[in-house]
Amino acid sequence: MNPSVLILGATSDIGMALAEKFAQNGYPLVLAARNSQRLAPLQSDLEIKYGTGCEVLEFDITHTDTHQATWDKLQEKPGITICVAGYMNENERVIKDTAETLKTIATNFTGPVALLNIIAADYAEKGKGIIAGISSVAGLRGRQSNYIYGSAKAGFTAYLSGLRNRMYSHGVHVLTVLPGFMDTKMTAHLKLPRLLTAQPARVADAIYRGILKKKNTIYIKWFWKWIMFIIRHIPESIFKKKKL
Repeated sequence: MNPSVLILGATSDIGMALAEKFAQNGYPLVLAARNSQRLAPLQSDLEIKYGTGCEVLEFDITHTDTHQATWDKLQEKPGITICVAGYMNENERVIKDTAETLKTIATNFTGPVALLNIIAADYAEKGKGIIAGISSVAGLRGRQSNYIYGSAKAGFTAYLSGLRNRMYSHGVHVLTVLPGFMDTKMTAHLKLPRLLTAQPARVADAIYRGILKKKNTIYIKWFWKWIMFIIRHIPESIFKKKKL
């Protein structure tokens, strides 16, 4: 029997695509989001189409004081956790508005870390479990166009790497997902190059395969690995002058 899958940030385009992918492959679901009412149509659709169990959970990843209680009240703990939660606003607004700065950091870094610490401890005690976190290539080198968001994702990427190292001896696997551009509601205000942009269904397929194969780190489109390799190795004396 397949383990159940907890999707954090299930109202996002990627979250919904992941729910569809796992449901069609026979995995029971726990869908968590700040506005659980928005998940009702998806829950009904998945149950009718695939006959799989689908629980909906009201949850805000930035409310760290609720994390332990939320996890504890799940009668059957999901064996797979996928953290899709994320937030990105226009960089100029974020750097001028302290509330936006803190929201960006809380949604992309401190909130996920606080919750995944709790889940990882539970998995380690059981000696099994899979955690997947969606970070970003934006965290691989700070750029003036999105360095607040990028720095939060850089922290999350480092966290997932350390967690993977710690959890290996406990039989728990941790996957880091590094998408490039994605065609989602969060990026709707951006003009993205079509060739470099992945659709939600493709992202979900890649994450599903990565979890099954117990990959450590995956890029959604292969060329992002090499694009970021080049960007990361531009000398700082040159890089700081670039408009990126």
